[in-house]
This record gives sequence, structure tokens and C-alpha cells, in this order.
Amino acid sequence: MADISLTFPDGNARSFQAGITPAEVAASISNSLGKKAISATVDGKHWDLQWPIDADAQITINTMKDEAAALELIRHDFAHVMARAVQEIWPDVKVTIGPVIENGWYYDFDRAEPFTPEDLGLIEKKMKEIINLRDPVRTEVWDRARAVKHYEDAGEPFKVELIDAIPGDEPLRMYWHGEWQDLCRGPHLQHTGQLPADAFKLMSVAGAYWRGDSNRQMLQRIYGVAFENRDKLKKYLTFLEEAEKRDHRRLGREMNLFHMQEEAPGQVFWHPNGWTIYTTLQDYMRRKQRAGGYNEINTPQVVDRKLWEASGHWDKYQEHMFIVEVEEEHAREKAVNALKPMNCPCHVQVFNQGLKSYRDLPLRLAEFGSCTRYEPSGALHGIMRVRGFTQDDAHIFCTEDQIESECARFIEFLAGIYADLGFAKFEIRFATRPEKRVGSDASWDHVEGALEGAIKATGRDFVLEPGDGAFYGPKLDFYLTDAIGRVWQCGTFQVDPNLPERLGATYIAPDGSKQRPYMLHRACLGSFERFIGILIEEHAGKLPFWLAPRQVVVASIISEADDYVKEVVATLRKAGVRAEADIRNEKINYKVREHSVGKVPVILACGMKEVEDRTVTLRRLGEKQTSVEPLEAVTSDLARAATPPDLL
Repeated sequence: MADISLTFPDGNARSFQAGITPAEVAASISNSLGKKAISATVDGKHWDLQWPIDADAQITINTMKDEAAALELIRHDFAHVMARAVQEIWPDVKVTIGPVIENGWYYDFDRAEPFTPEDLGLIEKKMKEIINLRDPVRTEVWDRARAVKHYEDAGEPFKVELIDAIPGDEPLRMYWHGEWQDLCRGPHLQHTGQLPADAFKLMSVAGAYWRGDSNRQMLQRIYGVAFENRDKLKKYLTFLEEAEKRDHRRLGREMNLFHMQEEAPGQVFWHPNGWTIYTTLQDYMRRKQRAGGYNEINTPQVVDRKLWEASGHWDKYQEHMFIVEVEEEHAREKAVNALKPMNCPCHVQVFNQGLKSYRDLPLRLAEFGSCTRYEPSGALHGIMRVRGFTQDDAHIFCTEDQIESECARFIEFLAGIYADLGFAKFEIRFATRPEKRVGSDASWDHVEGALEGAIKATGRDFVLEPGDGAFYGPKLDFYLTDAIGRVWQCGTFQVDPNLPERLGATYIAPDGSKQRPYMLHRACLGSFERFIGILIEEHAGKLPFWLAPRQVVVASIISEADDYVKEVVATLRKAGVRAEADIRNEKINYKVREHSVGKVPVILACGMKEVEDRTVTLRRLGEKQTSVEPLEAVTSDLARAATPPDLL
């Protein structure tokens, strides 16, 4: 066979015989590397150590120190080892697919009996036995007829169907982990013993339709997680425990904030406590936007399809829209309308009313716009992913030369809001022109330069995302990192010359000609529903005092203090504090526990001593110590804490 040239990361190249495998290449470098190797990267592709290399290429030998490659292999091999364990325990179980996902893997099984939590323990034990066997992993490429016959003889109908779905030009790779075999693209480790036996855990079982088709068999999906070592697994499981404690759905129940029900999927029933958070946040945003030069408007919920056709949303977004048909009087056909999924076309309609001059620009129109979008029921998640939501939406109509200054102004505006809400840091991601786009290169150059100039003018860094912009313009997305390291995309700033063009927006330029304005889409919080969910989880329910729905509970220790409790509540309310009385005939410890679960920031206890001295015993949420304070001083302190940050 002919020689090939393989180039290594250090730039050196060596000649090898065509058909050499990465395992052989690694062994030729050193015995140590041959033993440590787990895979290779060949011309940028992840390559199994057993796959032959037939042409000149760049090659990197991967070991467990190469985290990305190692994690992919570890999780993929664990999926196979889990499937092998299941079939060794229950030989009648049929296997389907087992892909790698974030933090782990899943595998779908066809089994008559449901898997139980005890079964997961048995499977984990068997998996560790398989790992300890250090069985070799090998692979072969088979033709279709041979592979189909193999799986028909083995009674694995799902594998036969998978073969039919694989493109004809793609090799059929058969993998063995010991004597157990699976159809897989690969790559995989060299032997089962390379898996870290103390760094995985089976998490849960869920139902899943075969091929995602509700008309097909319901399978059982076992999820697992795996990492390079035990410490990272432990850290991840601790993260999950913390995330569960912070889950906004659980805290929503404990704090009596909202509920969801099947008669209104993906829509929120706000309770008084939750609505207090919502309206307090909205009032804050309204004041900030007025101070920031925005004009607040309100536009219709239901809009004729003609507008959605003109804007382009009817063709591109219709599957996410709720359609409303009505019998209009004297009309031959039903009128077709849609609940608005976004506000931008309606904002152009407001701009189009009356003649606009260049002197009117930039014109900033803001709306707390209620939108409705169809999200699949499986994608809904508490108030984080809903069908009905309200955006802190605004659109800035401006000239091309005003884009940079408006962008810089918005970044500073958004930074102030995030800081007030407890997020001192945020990340900016700059998405630039995609391959398919409208507009000239010169225009894209100018607009992208304006956004980059705006970011630099504010002294901030950004992450470049080449090609991820919209077809009509670049955008900035703003990401927050919460207390346990999760990243949320909330704010956005998008440059759009397309919608004003489609909907006929113009302004009179200094020379008297009609020109198209640019439309800048922007949001700070995104949807109120989702952002409130983020706040609840960020603060684990212990919201900043000014946002807390129940700020103070004044509780009586004995019934003789009831009148004083009512007086304290009245004093606090007059000072602008949300206060309530608890004069139930219950022990004070019971009251404290109950209100602590409800995440009330401050509990003031009153007995006869407090009545006589006109004091209160103050306990803050999360603190065991209490202090006795004069009522007047406590009222002053709490009134200040209850003041929204923009009003201090």
C-alpha cells in the first residue's frame, strides 16, 4: 500500500503506510501513549483508534486529559455498557438507540415491565461489574444485508429499522463491548475498563415514543450522567440538589405565587403574592423607561392576518401562532385573525400614523406587550417556558448614523437595570451576518461596525458569534449567570431594516426625500414570566426586600399583644412597607417556621415586653439570631429597604 503523511500538532509530519490506525500511530510514538490513547482527531473529525487512515491528514492523539473528547467517549460508552447490563439482567429486553446528551446519555428500551428505582440500582451494579472486566471494544464495517440478517436473527427489530434509515453512502459500523454488540457510528474507548466506575449515576426513567412518533411504541428511556472523575460527578449532583431547592415551581407553591392548570396550558394564574412581584417589577421598568426617553404605547392582542402576511410572519411563523376565525357581519368569508406572537409589526403601525421627520428620530416606543405563541406541551416549563407572556418590548426608529449611539445608550440602560436586580455582570454575544442575508456588504459592514463600536464605547467585552445574526441584520444578546452557574439569555438588541421596508415606514430627510428608518428591536428582561422565574431561582425565593411580595409579618406572642401588632402593621403600611398581622392562637415558633417557609424576609414578634417598651423583636429570614429594636427605628430602616432602587 502507498505511504501517507500524517502531520502532528507540533507541525512535524511522518510517513505511514495507508490503512494505519490511530492506535498503531500512538503506539509508534511511545508505549505510554499507546496505553493512554482513547481516540484521535483526524482532519478535525473525532476518530476511533481502530478506524484506518487512508490519506494524508492532520492528526492528534487524544487521552483522558482532552476533556471534550474524553467526555463524549465516556458518556457514549456508558450508554452501551448500560444497554449491555440491561440485556444481561433481562435478556428479553429489546434495545433501540442511546445517544450522548448534555452531562450524560440516555438509552431507550422496549420492555413489558416498567423499570423501578430498585432496577436502576441493579443496572448500576452490573455496569460496574462490566467495567471491571476490562473487556475489549472492537469494531467492524458490515454490508447492509449482513447487518439486517444479524439483527433479524437476534430478534432486534428496532435495529433493522435503524439500518433502513441510515443513508446508503454511510458505513454500517458494528461495535462489540466484550461479547455484547450494537450498531453505532462511534467512536468508542479501547476497553470497558477505561470508564471511571465511580463517576456515573443512573438518574431516572421516562416514557418515550419510538422515533418520537406518538403512533409508535412507547419505550422506556433510562437517563444517566457521567464525568471524568468522582469529584466532578459529586459537584454535578450537588448542583442538581441546589437547583431542585431553587426550582421556581416548588417555591411558587411554597410562597403562594402562581399556579398552572390543564385548562390553560402554558399560561399563568397569578396569585396575589405573585402578582405583587409582577406589578412591582413592571412599575420599576415603567419608571426606568420613562426616564430613558421611551414613549409607552399599547397595541391590540388580535390582529388580522393581512398584517402578518405583510410583515412576513404568516409564512415563516404561522405554526407558532394561535389563529382566530370570526363571522364578521356582511362578510362573505370568515375573518382570519391571529393572537399576536410579537409586538414589532404593531409598533410600525403606530410609527406610521402621521408624517415623521428626521427631527423626530430616534423615536423610542415601548410596550408591555402581551404575546401568545404555540409551544409544544413537552417544551413547557413552569413560568420559564409558556404560551402566554408579556415582554418588556421596545422598538427604536432611527437613522443609520444613530445606530451606534442608540446601541451604546441601550447597553448602559440595560446594565443599570441588571445591577438593580442583583446581576452585576452580564455577557454580550455579538451575532454577525449569516450566509443567507439581505442587504449590501457595505451596509452590513457599517451596521456591524456600529454595534462593535457601541460595545467598545461602553468599555465592555463581547463574544463573537459569526454567522448567527438574523437574515436582515446583526444582533447583540445579553446573558446572565445565576447564583449556581446557569446561563440565561434575557436581553437583546437587533438591527432591522427589513420590517420598516415591508410595512412602508418612512420619514422625511433633511433634503425633503422620504427615507426608510432602521428599526432596533430591544428588550431587557425578555418576558416578565421567565425573568420572574429566573429571579426566584437566583435568590432561592429570598427576593430583594423591595421585590418581596410579603415583606413583613408582625406576629403576636400572646393575645394581649394583638392590638399592638395591628398598630405596628398600620405604622409600617403608612411608611410604604407591605406588612401583615398574624394574631392567630398559635405558638410563636410555629408562626416563625410557617412564614420562613413562605420566604417572608422579616418577622417581627410582639409580646407584652414589646408593648410596654414600644419595641419589636426582629428576625430576618435565614438568620437564627434576633434583636430587640425600637419600632420607630425599625420602621425607618424597613421603609428605606422597601423603596425600589431607582427611587432611592
